[in-house]
Amino acid sequence: MRPDDHAAHAPGRAALVMGGSGETLSYRALAEGSRALAARMRAAGLRSGDHVAMLLENRAEMLIAAWAAHRLGLHYTPINWHLQSDEIGYILDDCGARLLFASPALAARLAPGAGAALELRIAVGACAAGAALPSGYTDLDDFIGDAVATADTVSYETEGGPMFYSSGTTGRPKGIKRALSGTPFGQPPSWEAVIYDTFDIDPHTVYLCPAPLYHAAPLSWSMAVQRRGGTVIVMESFDPQEALRLIEQYRVTHAQLVPTHFVRMLKLPKSERQRHDVSSLRYAIHAAAPCPVEVKEQMLAWWGPVIHEFYGCSEGIGFARIGPQEWLTHKGSVGKPSLGKALILDEAGVRQAPGQPGQIWFEGGGDFAYHNDPAKTAGAHDAAGRTTVGDIGYLDEEGYLYLTDRASHMIISGGVNIYPQEIENVLIQHRCVGDVAVIGVPDEEFGEQVKAVVIADGGTAGPELADELIAWCRERLAGFKCPRSVDFVDELPRLPTGKLLKRQLRQRYWPAAQP
Repeated sequence: MRPDDHAAHAPGRAALVMGGSGETLSYRALAEGSRALAARMRAAGLRSGDHVAMLLENRAEMLIAAWAAHRLGLHYTPINWHLQSDEIGYILDDCGARLLFASPALAARLAPGAGAALELRIAVGACAAGAALPSGYTDLDDFIGDAVATADTVSYETEGGPMFYSSGTTGRPKGIKRALSGTPFGQPPSWEAVIYDTFDIDPHTVYLCPAPLYHAAPLSWSMAVQRRGGTVIVMESFDPQEALRLIEQYRVTHAQLVPTHFVRMLKLPKSERQRHDVSSLRYAIHAAAPCPVEVKEQMLAWWGPVIHEFYGCSEGIGFARIGPQEWLTHKGSVGKPSLGKALILDEAGVRQAPGQPGQIWFEGGGDFAYHNDPAKTAGAHDAAGRTTVGDIGYLDEEGYLYLTDRASHMIISGGVNIYPQEIENVLIQHRCVGDVAVIGVPDEEFGEQVKAVVIADGGTAGPELADELIAWCRERLAGFKCPRSVDFVDELPRLPTGKLLKRQLRQRYWPAAQP
């Protein structure tokens, strides 16, 4: 299906509502706007297989631009605007975009000379905000001009797709490129069908998107909901109280969150948590990082049996999911794979027994390539055609998958493998921990030792709290896993999606060894 199909029989239905401003985009406006923009891009010479980029905050035009690119059969890359100027420029140059959509504020962050392949730069929101038009840019409204949104476009509309970039946890981010299907616009990829069927997405769905649209899941799921005629509520930025207010106000049925969102909501005063009606929720779906068991138990006690979890990745190589009742009998699991078969292999490629951790590989799932990086692409595939993104986990006797960490995060201390996620899950439960990262730091005797880097919340940062946190771990973990030291910081390098950039953190302790 297409947004156009819903515009035909329910033109006034809200396709999108901005949570803060209340700005509403109807299905008629979404369909006509994206169709007209696609027509203009085609008139400018863009053809299926070409590339465009978007440097935009969470705003309605982001979805119009994404749908326009999608229906024209283009690759489109949303760029993380939290990156530094040179990092943004790197992605823009690496993807080879011919056209860039950018707001005036974010366009100002581009370094001179960035985007050598760009033929068009489109400013989004300049006129509405009364902002000056950046040099070299055309205003979006002027670019669309008098394009006829109802023109026959069937002859050239084919399914496009996103090319998201990895967050660069181990070096420069890489574009995750999947082949375009070439099918007519309106025939979605198979992974969307998994979402629809698993989570009952239909025209009655009201979906809360609390994360940046430049990230894979928020944008892809928002567009999936709009394919089915539901309404997407987009938060300009995440705030735990505001998220609860929006769930109540719009009677949200589906929300997609990450464990960090859960932790921040759970740390609200009890009175704040209880004064919002969240009974409309049917699916509170979380992913992106392993969720501490205690955190999920608290969310289930608060919201009831609506907490669902899935495991996937931007590479699209596999998909697993688990519902609330099933999770209670398999706590900590992300479920059984439903797209692709999961295998656990050691470093030599030997299959691991149930309960034994190793690298997670998938066979029979989707395929991909890392753009402009054949070596990295080859490293994610083996001779048998299996694929991996470097996650570590294990399967139990029943075939349920459990995540441990990423291979790149593993600490090797005295020859023993230690996975930081397990330690982080323990520390985040302490009343004085607002956020935490666990990394390996240099140790003359053991090679690496475990260090916790903590944002203190409700306690005084210092030696006494450090000792208390180490003791807290020793009560709950084997001694070799416990931090040898604790550092306190005001901020951790974490993306709004909840993903922690450990490469940046490790650079403070291993400056000569980091890429």
